Amino acid sequence: MEPVKNKKLPIGNEDFQEIRTEGYYYIDKTAMIRGLLQNGGKVSLFTRPRRFGKTLNISMLKAFFETGCRPELFEGLEIAKETELCEQYMGSFPVISISLKGVEGNDFAASRSSLASVIGKEALRFQFLQESSRLTGREKRLYHQLIAEDMENKEIFPMSDAVLSESLQTLSSLLQKHYNKKAVILIDEYDVPLAKAYEQGYFDHMLTLIWGIFSQALKTNDSLQLAVLTGCLRISKESIFTGLNNIITYSVTDIEFSQYFGFTDIEVCKLLGDYNLSAHYKNIKEWYNGYCFGNTEIYCPWDVLCHCKKLCADPGAKPEDYWLHTSGNDIIRHFLKKADAGTAKRELEKMIAGESVEKKIRQDLTYRELYGSIENLWSVLFATGYLTQRGKPEGGRLRLAIPNKEILDIFISQVMEFFQEKAQKDGASLDAFCRAFQNGDAAEVEQSFQQYLKKTISIRDNAIWNDLKENFYHGILLGLLSYKEGWIISSNKESGKGYSDILVEIEEEGIGIVIELKYAGAGTLEARCREALKQIEEKKYDAYLQEEGMQTILKYGIACEKNKCKVVLGKAFN
Repeated sequence: MEPVKNKKLPIGNEDFQEIRTEGYYYIDKTAMIRGLLQNGGKVSLFTRPRRFGKTLNISMLKAFFETGCRPELFEGLEIAKETELCEQYMGSFPVISISLKGVEGNDFAASRSSLASVIGKEALRFQFLQESSRLTGREKRLYHQLIAEDMENKEIFPMSDAVLSESLQTLSSLLQKHYNKKAVILIDEYDVPLAKAYEQGYFDHMLTLIWGIFSQALKTNDSLQLAVLTGCLRISKESIFTGLNNIITYSVTDIEFSQYFGFTDIEVCKLLGDYNLSAHYKNIKEWYNGYCFGNTEIYCPWDVLCHCKKLCADPGAKPEDYWLHTSGNDIIRHFLKKADAGTAKRELEKMIAGESVEKKIRQDLTYRELYGSIENLWSVLFATGYLTQRGKPEGGRLRLAIPNKEILDIFISQVMEFFQEKAQKDGASLDAFCRAFQNGDAAEVEQSFQQYLKKTISIRDNAIWNDLKENFYHGILLGLLSYKEGWIISSNKESGKGYSDILVEIEEEGIGIVIELKYAGAGTLEARCREALKQIEEKKYDAYLQEEGMQTILKYGIACEKNKCKVVLGKAFN
């Protein structure tokens, strides 16, 4: 057997068979199959945030149930211990497996065509149906409609509305007749087409289409053995799942199946041990753990695998926001617009300080309701993984918290971007703020900066997020100074004996500015400013500006605490 340390980490690989046969590391989630067969419903929906292993689990289910299954794929895994279940169910069913994550378009026609293509390509996997002796001529013609082909005239044509609506039901009935076995239907990322349709303005048309396909395939389908769907959101039964009384939804609050999406602490410890990375456990736990699914502590698997890969190449690699780059973060911006003042702003400040807030969570929203109110946005942030639960639900209410440093960093980044966009709408004020820096007017800089800080969230004292506090104020100040055209702004640039927080070059005036920023505890603003100035002198942070020929160099020590600040001007270089 190949040594574990030589196995490739499956970054972006969601194909179970390839992972098991091409030398990839696999964290065993096959016990989920036992749960489905013993306790699952006829139709099961699993809602989890993006990048928590939904697609890989769908691929694993397909590999297990589908006729022609390779039993060696499951050797040594948990499900292989269930010999009776394996004998009865492994490789026993035709499987229809589709992913809707790529179904999108700028209009309904394009999105509909994309959906028809996904289903048509899946139907093409079963071309043997054209020659099946168990199918009648009429049934074979039905199959050809699914692959958009006229077998008599040898023409390609678009799938009609009626054919598309009945497509999964038709395909499952044809497969049942050929195999004399009911079909398993797997649908990954079922809600993506609806999300895209809502964004582009053709939601009602897509809702009608998806509802038609699902109702035929999942409700009135005598050829269905079982079905599993995954998605990020649980869309209201009054819309897409109307009449589907046979569906059981397992959300992030449910205890059942809670350990099968994402990595548990035990699994992460083993992974780190297998790759000699156990020394990085604390960092990985702080940055990528913190989710609570049911009663299980969960890590984001995408983040853990990405960071482990980085660490294998560079043991000194710092944690990053890997999750941020896998999708947009529009939901946070919607939230910030509605939480710009009042109670919601205070609650956001509490969560950024590591505290929790109690909220009533709705898990059956329609897309029309998602952004309708700040109350609904709390629910969406929870469902999509930006917030997690702390403690047990009480009366439909949950205590919500930011799960880890990665998501905290994402929130802070979005807060800074949102604030800077607002600040730049008042160019006159920003210009005056920058001019005060250039003129050495510390009192004016302090007054203006403090006014800006009052308009954004307040960072509270909490040791958990201590290393991110200065980054927040650093980012706010950097964004404000970047407004000034013609100024060369450098952040964390090597100068003298270290790295200065912010350096500014005003070439036309021959003026350079050195800024060292500190986070201050209560009553220490002045002292922290003096400490910052001392650091500038001892580390010679003005060296780079001198080398660049700046004739006047202004040195600022700035200290911040919540929405207060202190600015002290040091001895200038002339």
